[in-house]
Order: sequence, then structure tokens, then C-alpha cells
Amino acid sequence: MDPLSGEPAHQQARPLKRKDISLSERRFDVDTLPADMRRVYGQLAEKFGEEYGLLFIFTMRTAVELHRAWHMTLLTSNILQQIKDEFGLRMTWNLGVVRLKFRVEDGGFELHRKVPYDYDSEYQDIYFRIAMALIGGHITVHEALLYQSEANRGVHTAGSGRFLRDFPGRLILYPLQASMCAIIFFGGEWNDALVAAICGLAAGLVEYALSCVGGQAKVLIDVVVGISTGVIGGLWYKYVEKCCLSAIFLGTLYWFFYGTAFVIGLLEIIAGELETGVTRFVAVSVKTFVLSLGASLGLMLSLSSGASGTWEQSENEHCNADFTKGQWWRIPIYLLCSVGVLGQYRLQIDRYWCALIVQLVAYEVQYQVFNGLAQGHTLDHLDTASSNIMGCAGGVISACVLSWVINISRKFYCARLLQNDKSENTRLTDFIFWFMRCSVRANSRLGINRKTEIQKLDMGKKLKDQHEELNDPSHPRDHIELQGEDEDLFLEITVGSQDINIWSILMPAVYQLVPGSVIARFWFQSIFPPTEEIEQGIEATLKVPMVSQESVFSNLMVISTSLALGLIFGFALVQSYSFCLGRLTQFCFKETDESIELRKQRQNMMEGMYTAGESPDDDPASCHELSENDDKME
Repeated sequence: MDPLSGEPAHQQARPLKRKDISLSERRFDVDTLPADMRRVYGQLAEKFGEEYGLLFIFTMRTAVELHRAWHMTLLTSNILQQIKDEFGLRMTWNLGVVRLKFRVEDGGFELHRKVPYDYDSEYQDIYFRIAMALIGGHITVHEALLYQSEANRGVHTAGSGRFLRDFPGRLILYPLQASMCAIIFFGGEWNDALVAAICGLAAGLVEYALSCVGGQAKVLIDVVVGISTGVIGGLWYKYVEKCCLSAIFLGTLYWFFYGTAFVIGLLEIIAGELETGVTRFVAVSVKTFVLSLGASLGLMLSLSSGASGTWEQSENEHCNADFTKGQWWRIPIYLLCSVGVLGQYRLQIDRYWCALIVQLVAYEVQYQVFNGLAQGHTLDHLDTASSNIMGCAGGVISACVLSWVINISRKFYCARLLQNDKSENTRLTDFIFWFMRCSVRANSRLGINRKTEIQKLDMGKKLKDQHEELNDPSHPRDHIELQGEDEDLFLEITVGSQDINIWSILMPAVYQLVPGSVIARFWFQSIFPPTEEIEQGIEATLKVPMVSQESVFSNLMVISTSLALGLIFGFALVQSYSFCLGRLTQFCFKETDESIELRKQRQNMMEGMYTAGESPDDDPASCHELSENDDKME
């Protein structure tokens, strides 16, 4: 009971959904927490019970780790709200671009965190699934916290994934991405790809060295990477071979442009989250300009003088925007670039196939629509805006369809491993289980997935034997018992059976649709503006810049806003279809309470993809009206 109001401290957790399976009790060691979290936990546990304190810790850690993995703020807030509503936590939060604030018990306790972020699709997915498993009543809060700690230590990451997660293994991604981007996006040719690969490797080594130094040295990464790229490109142009400098610079710096932030910033502004949206947009604009200016300074240092003239000569004589047009190898080059991006995003390797499909669909829709409209829109940017909207919406729809297929397949696969829902054993589910089992064995032979995937199959056989004994009236077994490693495998299967995080496979595609380097091209045009000659008398001419700062900003807005609208339209279409299908299913068939709950949870999660959710703490009167309207609809 709340000692002040006399009300229950929080809603009791629902009974665990484990049929006839008993596990040993697991307890999270709160002594492993930072001192401030430990103090707040102690106060909350003393007043409202241990579970309430642990739920606050879990919610805060979920927000911090999702933010660290560059998760979308709107969706992170939606997940936290679901945890809060499910367990009745009296908690609020403020998720900034870098700084996070958490308040509990009407501001009685407040904790702050400053969390740097980097792309991490695997952790986005893992922490999302853990939260969904806890909300759905599949695991306890102790098990959820322990699973988080294991994920943070890399226990649930395959060996191949650990190799690409950090240096030095991560170094192989820089030249791959730089060289392929130079060709597919920025008008480079094969010789430009070679120079871009050299610059990419140098950029990776610079980041590796400064990251090892740590501290304030990390602030220098963007500047030093930019200068090193400019110097290498300039020296190559001067002493080795003429090349397309813009393709080399943009392809190399592509890794360091948080292009997705432009889109997410606009999306947050449209959704009403002005503080984070504007801050993110301005911050990434400055970061992009710093990288571009660094490369320009490096070019100036390597050439001593004439950097502007060299840049213009390179643009006019050595860049070929049509190099990939009509070529059969355009798609393979794009897919190689996409593999580099997925490595940068730290996506699980055994999930590359679905992310590559999303990336390819989004790219091809954008490419074909742009080419189809280009001839009729030479004087405006409507072809760019339309292709961005269609490409992004296509990526969203393909990501949602693929995630639905994966979720259904994983549900049948995990249910078969745990011997649940035998009434659903049909030829289709038999085929799904057979196909996924073969995929697991193939990936294991290739070293792509974790060793525990094979161990899960062995555990499934043990569970099958115990279920047969349990269903045999003459056998004394009255429950399923797991011990040791089998308990770990059971929890891993339980968490793995939850829906995948759509954003984890969609964000790489959005990243390539921007791309951030296109924004940098505008900055380079500001630093090295293209010129035109104006006659000044009979024999005199004057060179004047052709690009204004207004056009740079307008181009930036066209690209970012159109992609944000594409995200909104795509998710709105998927949500509308899902809503109509759910209503039809509810009208024509008898749904179980669990399926209704899951459908509503998915609908709610879809809203968090592109809207700022309503919370009673924001406007109690407004949210009360919304709740009444929802009840009437039901």
C-alpha cells in the first residue's frame, strides 16, 4: 500500500504464462547497480516492495540502452509507457537527444543520464523483446534484468556479430562502405572506389586510435577524419591520377553522417516533440558541416593553393553521375553497400537477408519513381520529394510484411520447441518448423548464429519426452522440470519468440534513402560554390557563384521532410490495414483474450513509430476523454 494515499503501490504482475514448467528462482543482484540507482531502489523497495523498485530499475535501464543503440525516441517512449501502464508505475521521463531524465513518485526521486549513442540494431531488438516479454507476463522482472545484463556483456550475441561490433574487426567495414557508396550514390567510377577504400580505411584507423585514447580525444574524430580524407584525396588527385573528389569525400564520410537524424528530427517535429526534433536537426547539420569543412581544409593543405579550382575541375571533368545507369551490376553494388551499412548498424548476421530485402525495395522504388518523374520536373524538386515519399513508404510496408512473416514463423518454431499448442500442428506449421530447423543448422555450420541455437533443438527433444511422460496417466511425472543450461535456453526461447523490432530492420534502409552525404553535398556547394562566367565588357569576364545559402536549406528541407512524410504515410497505411483486418477478424471469428491483447499491443506499438503517445501525466482531462472514446469503439 502507498503510505500516503492508501492505494496499492502498483498493479501486481500477471501470472507467468508457463504451462507445467517450473524453473529455479532467479534473483537480480542490485549491488551491481550504480550507486544512485541503488539508493533510489532501496527507498522504493522499502516503501512499496521489492518488485516496484526493480520495475523502476528495469524501465530506466531499458530507456538508457535503447537510447544508446540509437533507437527512435517516439518508439522508446511508447515502450516505457506500456511498462508503466502494465505495472502501475508512478514514473515520468524526459528523453532528450543526449540527456535523459527519470522521475518516480511525483518527482520524489529524479535520476539523470548523459548517454552517447551509436547505431546498434541488435541491441534495439534484444531490449525491445525483453520489455515485451515482461509486459506479456512471460518472464519475471528478475529474469528480465538478468537477461539485460547478459545482453550487455554480449552473451546473446553470436561470435560473428561480436567480431563486427567493435574494433579491430570493425575496420573491414569502412573501406567496403566507402568504395561502394562512392559508386552507387555519388557518381564515382572504379578508380574512385579504390581511393575511397583507402580513405575509408584511414578514417577507420583514425576513429579506432582516438577511441582508444578516449576522453576529450573523441571530440576530434570528425575533424581529423575529415582532414585525413581531404589530404589523401588531394594528394592522389595531384600526384597519382585525376579522380572525382566529391565521390571520394562523400563515400568516405558517409559512415560519419547521421543521415537518419535529419529524418527523425523532422518526424519528431511533425509529431509535436519540438525540443528533441529541433535539437537533433540542428546538431546533425552542424556535425555534417564540420566533416565537410574538415575534408575541404585537408584538400587545401594537400594542394597548397587552388583547392576551389581543383574541386570544380574534378566535378566537371571526372565525375560521372550516369556511371551505374542501365548497368546490370548496379543492384549487386548497392547490395554490397547495404552489407557494409548493416555491419555499421551491428545487425545480427542471420537477419541480413530480411534487412537487405527492405533496403532493396526502398531503393528501387525511390530510384524508379525518380527516373520516371525526372523529365517532367526539371525546374522543381517534386520528383525528389515524390520518390523519397514512395521509397520510404515502400520500405516501411516491406519491413512490416517481413516482420509479420518472421513473427509468425518464430511463434510456431518456438511453440514447437516448447511443446506448446499442439492443436496448431498442421502441415504448414510442420513445414515452417522443418525449414527453420534447417536454417538454424545451416547458419550454425557457417558460424553465423550462436551455438545455443543447436542446443535449443536438443532441449526441444527433452521437453517432448517429458511432455509424453506428463500426459501418460501411468507415469508419476506431474510437471516439466528444467535445470542448469536448459533454463537459460528456455528463457532465450521465450524472449526470442516475441515480435521483432521493426525499427531495427527499417532504420538501415532509411539511412540509405537520405543519405546523409546528400546533405553534405549541399555543404560542399557552399564551401566550393559552382561558378558561371558573366561578361564584363568586350574582353573581361567575371566568375560568380551559382548556389545560394537559401537553395542549400531548401534542398535539405525537401529531402528530409519528404522522407519523414514517407515514414508517416507508410506506417499509417500499415496501421489502417491492421486495424481493419482486426475489426473484420473480431466480427467474423471468435478471438481469444490473448490474441485480442496482442493485436492491441501491436496497434499501440505501430502508433509509437510515428506519433507521440498520449500519457495521463501530460493532460489528464484529455486522456480521460480519449479513454472514453476508445471504450465506446470497443
